[in-house]
Amino acid sequence: MAELVEGARERRAGVQRLVEGLLGVPWLVLIALVVIAVATVVMRSYRVGRELYAMGSSPQAAELAGIRVTRNLIAAFVVSGALAGLAGVLFAARFGTVDAAAGTGYELNVVAAAVVGGVAVFGGSGSVWGAGLGALLLTVIGSALAVLDINQFWQQAIVGSLILLAIGADRLVALRVARSLKKRDSHVG
Repeated sequence: MAELVEGARERRAGVQRLVEGLLGVPWLVLIALVVIAVATVVMRSYRVGRELYAMGSSPQAAELAGIRVTRNLIAAFVVSGALAGLAGVLFAARFGTVDAAAGTGYELNVVAAAVVGGVAVFGGSGSVWGAGLGALLLTVIGSALAVLDINQFWQQAIVGSLILLAIGADRLVALRVARSLKKRDSHVG
């Protein structure tokens, strides 16, 4: 019996070391930064990254350009599933337990982080670092609202408002770019 208790203490100490991190930075943050850095390099520097951006803009046009849309889409879902599995393992390491409904309710925050970070709702533009910064910004805002003892309903309303503002800003930028391109093209001929 004493061996079981000692083994449990050792495992708990190992999990605690995992959470404590390196030079005061939690391992979870370091792992997230590594994942963001790798995803950024893939999206910027490799063919598959450029193909995924093209597919996000227009899957039909990407297929006409010779991009294997179905293969890339399946690969993107496989990588997404693997990263969700990694997130589940990290969640279990952080909290010591996982419930089947542990991530329920995070959907709005994930979409908000991506949109606030500059990822276009209709695809084809944005960056991994931008989405990461959007997640950081929303985490800071959520923590501040919790410290200020704002009701959960109003916290979600504020996140929803941020999404609407980001989408509106994205549309305004897109309209300005289209207008400036139209002016430039009319002066060329």
